Amino acid sequence: MQYKIRILPRWFIFLLDLACIQLCIFFSFILRFNFNLEEVARYDISFILIASLLLNGILFYLLKSYAGIIRYTNIEDTFRLLIVNSIAAIFYFSINFGVNFFAGDMNLFPTSVVVINFFITNFVLITYRLLVRYTFNYYKATQNETVKVKAAVFDTGEYGLQTKKVINNFPSSNIHVVAFIDDVLSKSGKLMENIPIYNTDDNSFQRLKEEGVELLIIANRNISKEQLVHLVDAGLKYGMKVQQVPPIREWLNGQLGAQQLKDIKIEDLLEREVIKIHNDKIHFELKGKKILVTGAAGSIGSELVRQLINYKPSLIILCDKAETPMHDLYLEILENYKHAPIKSYLGDITDKIRMEHLFEIYNPEVVFHAAAYKHVPLMEDNPSIAVLNNVLGTKNLAELAVANGVEKFVMVSTDKAVNPTNIMGATKRIAEIFTQSFYKDLLKEKETTGKNGITKFVTTRFGNVLGSNGSVIPRFKKQLDKGGPITVTHPEITRFFMTIPEACQLVIEAGVMGQGSEIFVFDMGNPVKIVDLARRIIKLAGKEPDVDIKIEYTGLRPGEKLYEELLNDSENVMPTYHDKIMIAKVAEYDYDVVRAKVDKLIASAKQHYTLETVGLIKDLVPEYTSNNAAYQNSNNSVDKKLTQE
Repeated sequence: MQYKIRILPRWFIFLLDLACIQLCIFFSFILRFNFNLEEVARYDISFILIASLLLNGILFYLLKSYAGIIRYTNIEDTFRLLIVNSIAAIFYFSINFGVNFFAGDMNLFPTSVVVINFFITNFVLITYRLLVRYTFNYYKATQNETVKVKAAVFDTGEYGLQTKKVINNFPSSNIHVVAFIDDVLSKSGKLMENIPIYNTDDNSFQRLKEEGVELLIIANRNISKEQLVHLVDAGLKYGMKVQQVPPIREWLNGQLGAQQLKDIKIEDLLEREVIKIHNDKIHFELKGKKILVTGAAGSIGSELVRQLINYKPSLIILCDKAETPMHDLYLEILENYKHAPIKSYLGDITDKIRMEHLFEIYNPEVVFHAAAYKHVPLMEDNPSIAVLNNVLGTKNLAELAVANGVEKFVMVSTDKAVNPTNIMGATKRIAEIFTQSFYKDLLKEKETTGKNGITKFVTTRFGNVLGSNGSVIPRFKKQLDKGGPITVTHPEITRFFMTIPEACQLVIEAGVMGQGSEIFVFDMGNPVKIVDLARRIIKLAGKEPDVDIKIEYTGLRPGEKLYEELLNDSENVMPTYHDKIMIAKVAEYDYDVVRAKVDKLIASAKQHYTLETVGLIKDLVPEYTSNNAAYQNSNNSVDKKLTQE
């Protein structure tokens, strides 16, 4: 049975410290004169003890050296005792000097006694505190019957040391740190606070496994993505659960609690460094502007809004047709950015009259067009709807932007627009073609008429974003929560990934960098195998793939590619000021031809003619080769219809 140990009252510690002081002074005299009591008797010991009692009592009271809880004695407590004893020693020297000055050759506190007393007093006061602390910790260890999880902490710096102290001293913690890990070879094999330090190689992790370590805690957050991935992979390889210490700003009252350790998220293991933008021109371009964000309630749109607020625009118009997500975003912005200048506007981008109303009321100066239908399987089943939203919606906004003198129109595109094999990618490619050819036509008109201030159209093209609505990561997590199986379409399928904040940062950057008609593509790093992503998610949850959680292959869906591309085979790139951002050189189209074909495509989509609509998409995007067997003969049906007409 475990008994609760009471904390000794402060007055008791105060008296105990004074008693120790008296004994130490008496022993200092005895030690100085080699235990010759006759020599000691030559001094007025009673006066000396009373003087030291009064002096130390005042110092203890003023510096509160007795106020700390003995069982939790730390460096600050010992340092406070050193200060008290140092001040006392100075007073003893001063008293001795004063007595000598006024009373002649009289030595009240011999210098040698003061020095001996300083060391003995510090030793006694600090040692008894440390003995109490050690005894208490030993008592806790023997009374706690819970079998604790053995853990290793990565980092031998301040964060690692603090993490170890918090976890090992936390009363109800079921974790016990038994090792440190550091990637500096010179530290390997040494001890820190009597705990061994291991390296990050396979041999070290094998030894940790043999010693029963089940948890790897990453205390240092300032490590490279490559290093983080290596640690996580090594930990998972040897059956360790991996957790991370939260950022300092999230520590409770500035202190880390054992319960605050967080599981590593798959988003943290993106296999490349995040592209960082430091462009002061962004503030200059966006400050004080009225900005329209379409698709504002979606994953990309909502993050765009959050980031745009930081550039202090005069107004941000949130446009979306999804009522509940829009309401949630509106409340979030009001809560987190109390004075943010936002207006929510419910509207469908395919409704031109509603969009005209938006431009007339708010007159935006910059447009970020993120509204789109993006789910490949749904768009394969509903091609006419994909055309109306992705093509007609973009056409409506582009024409209204020009008619209302918008400075820049930034469109969010996708890597699926490159050599598209599905309806979604093909319709996004048509939107790219339309806006680019539209801008080229505006340039010609400007040269002819001398018109100033035309709208600049800019496109950003990137891969999948981690954690977006309906994306692979949230789906895997839901399947994992249900106990599996996790479904993957094909064992070889790969995708490019970036985080939502990074994607939005690049979209904003493109809006500033772009001068018109550019398609910006980004260095997405190496593509990631989806099945590897699934295995990592399972392992991060502390389970074994294909043992605890099954992985099932369902086959490629209609229109789905094995590998995504960021550039067409015929496209080249031009560098920009940032080595991770490039401009794609794409084929140019005549606007009059494109407009006529787009109008015909939209007319077919409005009638919801499926095969005819798909055939017209192929006519606009020659490189589109459908993977959907239902649409592979769609060109024939269009040709027959044209012949009949």
